[in-house]
Amino acid sequence: MPSLIRFIVVLGVLAGIVAGTLYTLAVYFEPEPKEISTPLRNLKLEKK
Repeated sequence: MPSLIRFIVVLGVLAGIVAGTLYTLAVYFEPEPKEISTPLRNLKLEKK
């Protein structure tokens, strides 16, 4: 039984580290918005 508790504690610590890392990346490292324009292929425009 102690090995099961130790395993669950290790998994909890690893999950906490992953969650903390994801939270830090999401809050402190926000990407800068950029305008992206890509040409559309095979698009025929109607002339009025």
